[in-house]
Amino acid sequence: MGERGCWMPAGGAGTRVDQVEQTPPVSPRDLAGPGFPAQPDRLTNHQEDDVDLEALVNDVSASLESLYPACSMQSETVPLLQNGQHARSQPPPSGTRSLQPQASPRLQVQRSQPVHILAVRRLQEEGEQFRTSSLPAIPNPFPELCGPGSPPLLTRGSLPPSQAAAKQDVKIFSEDGTSKVVEILADMTARDLCQLLVYRSHCVDDNSWTLVEHHPHLGLERYLEDHELVVQVESTLASDSKFLFRKNYAKYEFFKNPTNFFPEQMVTWCQQPNGGHNQLLQNFLNCSSCPEIQGFLHVKDLGKKSWRKLYVCLRRSGLYCSTKGVSKEPRHLQLLAGLEDSSIFSLIAGRKQYCAPTDYGFCIKPNKVRSETKELRLLCAEDEQGRTCWMTACRLLKYGMLLYQNYRIPPQRKPLLPSFSTPVRSVSENSLVAMDFSGQTGRVIENPAEAQSAALEEGHAWRKRSTRMNILSSQSPLQPSTLSTVIHRTQHWFHGHISREESHRIIKQQGLVDGLFLLRDSQSNPKAFVLTLCHHQKIKNFQILPCEDDGQIYFSLDDGNTKFSDLIQLVDFYQLNKGVLPCKLRHHCIRVAL
Repeated sequence: MGERGCWMPAGGAGTRVDQVEQTPPVSPRDLAGPGFPAQPDRLTNHQEDDVDLEALVNDVSASLESLYPACSMQSETVPLLQNGQHARSQPPPSGTRSLQPQASPRLQVQRSQPVHILAVRRLQEEGEQFRTSSLPAIPNPFPELCGPGSPPLLTRGSLPPSQAAAKQDVKIFSEDGTSKVVEILADMTARDLCQLLVYRSHCVDDNSWTLVEHHPHLGLERYLEDHELVVQVESTLASDSKFLFRKNYAKYEFFKNPTNFFPEQMVTWCQQPNGGHNQLLQNFLNCSSCPEIQGFLHVKDLGKKSWRKLYVCLRRSGLYCSTKGVSKEPRHLQLLAGLEDSSIFSLIAGRKQYCAPTDYGFCIKPNKVRSETKELRLLCAEDEQGRTCWMTACRLLKYGMLLYQNYRIPPQRKPLLPSFSTPVRSVSENSLVAMDFSGQTGRVIENPAEAQSAALEEGHAWRKRSTRMNILSSQSPLQPSTLSTVIHRTQHWFHGHISREESHRIIKQQGLVDGLFLLRDSQSNPKAFVLTLCHHQKIKNFQILPCEDDGQIYFSLDDGNTKFSDLIQLVDFYQLNKGVLPCKLRHHCIRVAL
């Protein structure tokens, strides 16, 4: 047995691998090393030994790679010099021959290279350098918070939640010019936003608040339906357009009193409906029926200033005009506008801006139009009832059952949204009746004559109570007579010193329903007040005059027959009793500062 030492070829390090074999002894001249040219016959004879040496080097390299993966990656790509240093970007010296043995085809895929075993500290520095250089070039604003061991990368959970529920800021204006920026979700409807504003403004939620899409440059505005997405509508607005937060008591009034909105002479059917007025709305909501609204309208020509009075009929497919009198034959009908990709607006100042023949104008505006007036289909009715009928029919034919669902859903949604629910204190004719408490038990007064007599007695009783209070508190520094003249200014239904035209405009904006009212200062008499009331879509004014009795000041609507110590008592009385008014006071106009 002999021991033979095999050295690695030129370019390797001074690593000695011992191998014990039972071979005859060899002379030193048979060794292949630097400066000793190897004999071809000896290399051929010992080719089998060279293959065994490569297998051993492969094993050593694999073990070193498992311990120092970063170093082994560099060792496979960068050759080593004889002094153990890396040959970085230095060409090998000319005339140097690499005496690496030929590997078998099985080992050509992963060919082992000579490995230089560096010190442990050098390996750690190399590994940190490679880990740092492999990171993406992201600037780190806080370098003192993270070192090479903790790279400045965002970890999972450090980012905000999913962007599916995107948020957007929307600016809402009120009637007095104040505004508020509200952050809403992308899927929030107009009804949800109104309920949120009611909750934040501490208002009474009676399902009559709406959002108004206001276009001052076009002179148009409309009430958003409760199911419409606010973000989607805002994307179609022009730069100077805005949202208004306003009351609209007539939003679903046609479901309660359809006969006030659809006169018989304006509605026709393919088949005569059975069931009278109750069947009227069902035919509008039923897609299989074919109701029509017909009548004369003033129509403005597109791109011109001229108006023409035409016979118009409204169907599910759109608005048509007759080119021959009142004929509705298909060959005489011409399409004016469709309802599918359009919205219905009312004209704010039609006479001034569009030279409209009447004050009861409305418009069918395509959704793609933002600030151009050429594609607006402008129309005018003869009176307010006609305009209301046309606009309500357009809403019903376009949205159908969605309107009825919006009308029925709000009472069902209150338990689902306890955080936004507010007490409901609306006054209606169904919830208030005349009562008699003169006996041991109260009873409902059903006879109108007896109810009027009880109202007169109640008015006299209030006068006696107020007189008694004046006597008891005569020593008070603030006299009751002075308090009665200013206490009404704290109420929402009192609008101060506004003109007659302004009061009519507010009534029209908040819905022409029976019993809608407001109080204001009189312009003709500085000591008097005016009650502005809506009845049958007409606005009427009643003057409230002060009168003196036994040295005290009272207020009366009927020339002193029924007297009240202040306006709050007057309003409370006429909410319960009609008296000399055409109807009871049901809803008051209100302006809320956001």
